[in-house]
Amino acid sequence: MVEPIKKTTQAQRETALRAAGFNTFLLRSEDVYIDLLTDSGTSAMSDWQWAGLMLGDEAYAGSKNFYHLEEAVHKHYGYKHLIPTHQGRGAEHILSQIMISPGDTVPGNMYFTTTRYHQEHAGAQFADVIIDEAHDPTSPHLFKGDIDLGKLERVLKTAKHVPYLCVAATVNMAGGQPISMKNLKAVRELCSRHGVPIMMDATRAVENAWFIKTREAGYADKSCAEILREFCSYTDGCTMSGKKDALVNIGGWLSLNDDKLAEKARNMVVIYEGLHTYGGMAGRDMEAMARGIEESVQDEHMRARVGQVEYLGELLQSYGVPVVVPIGGHAVYLDARRFYPGMPQDNFPAQMLAAELYLDAGVRVMERGVVSAGRDAKTGKHHYPKLELVRLTIPRRVYTQAHMDVVAESVVAVHDRAEKPKGLRMTYEPEYLRFFQARFEPI
Repeated sequence: MVEPIKKTTQAQRETALRAAGFNTFLLRSEDVYIDLLTDSGTSAMSDWQWAGLMLGDEAYAGSKNFYHLEEAVHKHYGYKHLIPTHQGRGAEHILSQIMISPGDTVPGNMYFTTTRYHQEHAGAQFADVIIDEAHDPTSPHLFKGDIDLGKLERVLKTAKHVPYLCVAATVNMAGGQPISMKNLKAVRELCSRHGVPIMMDATRAVENAWFIKTREAGYADKSCAEILREFCSYTDGCTMSGKKDALVNIGGWLSLNDDKLAEKARNMVVIYEGLHTYGGMAGRDMEAMARGIEESVQDEHMRARVGQVEYLGELLQSYGVPVVVPIGGHAVYLDARRFYPGMPQDNFPAQMLAAELYLDAGVRVMERGVVSAGRDAKTGKHHYPKLELVRLTIPRRVYTQAHMDVVAESVVAVHDRAEKPKGLRMTYEPEYLRFFQARFEPI
């Protein structure tokens, strides 16, 4: 469907931003002109998906829509068991609770906020085993989501216990960067030797498959659907937020191949989410997701989806704007350090840049830097990531090329501004996942 958007004045945006504590998450959507906060649940559904909503079987147990979803996941992802959840973090919570014991170490190709929280909440510590190039926004490496086999092997040999390896496809915090099929095969061999299963964050695995098709030798003639099945075959299960690749507004799932582990997960989902045949979703939403999966793996869809992101990224590069390269699959990431080279990380440069972009033209984006990284649970000090980024996330099938042009004009205006801000200080910090609700004021 089409929804109206409204322009605001500079004075209106200043009032809205102060009321939101300079946190774009706390802005009202009605005060936003172009919303690039996230691609999670913000995509436009197709006519076929909307038709599916009318066929919702809202039976409490055994809804036919669950079996349609199960069939779609089996067909395109290949996993044996499907446990539906209300969204991705529900799956992350269940997986962490059934697999992690206190003192465990969970290695992964860079952290994601909610994933790491659930792992740490279950008593584990996270170990980053991504290649060094991922931490360099200027590196042209085509697969910056790859795992460093040396780093991984050291963790597997020295950690007290590794319950599983967490593989993200693509890597959000690195700039939407993919992992190669070659690397995942090698990781599979290494983990098999150590008896460690691989669990994937499959949130944007179809986008990862597209990058394999367009960047990795031997896959140009294969379809996204074929590449996705092979990719998943090197893992033992996945958590999934259907709000991204699967083109729906709500929903997710946990998939597993191990029968006993799946039995544990079904017991847990009944406690925290809902019955094992709906997991917190309405039947109509499961139907929309099943149909969204079918649409998501189509090459033409993925070509258009990633192509729009690349259009914005290449446009910004042509104006000399510092962005993470190569351009990722779901977003363009601005390098806030190069926007504000003199600003210390304690002054939250990425949060400042996100606020400045909203003030300039009403474009809402997201911080992905020290605020998102949170604090060390033991020391209480900030985690200081090497990447201090602002994410311009493109919803699927929503905005036109003209909207991307407006966004680019605003980013260029902020980048070229002679007078730079001093940054922000945090005035309120919630206990968990602070980037969602923290409040700030200008220095």
